[in-house]
Amino acid sequence: MLVVRELTKVFGGVRAVDDLSFNVKSGTIHSIIGPNGAGKTTLINMITGIYKVTSGEIYLKKEGVSSGDDIEEIVHGKRENITNKPIHSLVHKGVCRTFQHLEICSSMSALENILLGFHRFLNKNFFLSCINSKKIKEDEKRYKDEALELLKLFGLEGIADKEAGSLPYGVLKKLEIIRALATKPRLILLDEPVAGLNPKETAEISSIIREVADSGISIILVEHDMKMVMQISDEITVVNFGKKIASGTPKEVANNEEVIKAYLGTKHER
Repeated sequence: MLVVRELTKVFGGVRAVDDLSFNVKSGTIHSIIGPNGAGKTTLINMITGIYKVTSGEIYLKKEGVSSGDDIEEIVHGKRENITNKPIHSLVHKGVCRTFQHLEICSSMSALENILLGFHRFLNKNFFLSCINSKKIKEDEKRYKDEALELLKLFGLEGIADKEAGSLPYGVLKKLEIIRALATKPRLILLDEPVAGLNPKETAEISSIIREVADSGISIILVEHDMKMVMQISDEITVVNFGKKIASGTPKEVANNEEVIKAYLGTKHER
């Protein structure tokens, strides 16, 4: 789904991300882990167009293209170069994200927050909107029904009309993922989705993320909860000081000496 090649981000004299490369397979959970300050959020910000890439390239598989050799697909135009593409353009290509710190409109209802995710599909004809035409009304009803279905899918149908600012933190974390799903993405980047949650809430979010991936949506997960990461990840890339130090399955990463030394700690320390 995604090919990241020799990605670098420099802030002044600091190389926050340094020559980083990895691939994300379709319909899998690919976790990015590492100590605080390793460059994980900077990486997400580059992929999603918030930060400009200093050097390197990011390629997204085009819709309807079956998987194959990465280099061959790039050469033959089956992968699109999305490096430094604007955020709104990436959303239309099926890339969306959630944030480390909640970005919820607290004065809007839970349902209205999800409807923001459907914005790219809504009819935006100025004249039809002014006269509140039948087409506009039909559009609004269709996406309202879809938003309610998403809430129901997550067991949250009872909060549809509640003001988001009045909802518990754990529910808001779910709401942000639901809003991302409303964009009908092919790739979701999740930045610490279980930060600050209790074990029960973490288990619920983990289950949701696994179900989303199993439905065919690719996921890049940045998370510090190692128990969760090891349980649900298909592949893990480990970064330290902006550089990749290891990549592989959870078992391979957990047994990598360099990873243990830099991040996971020794068995005695754990």
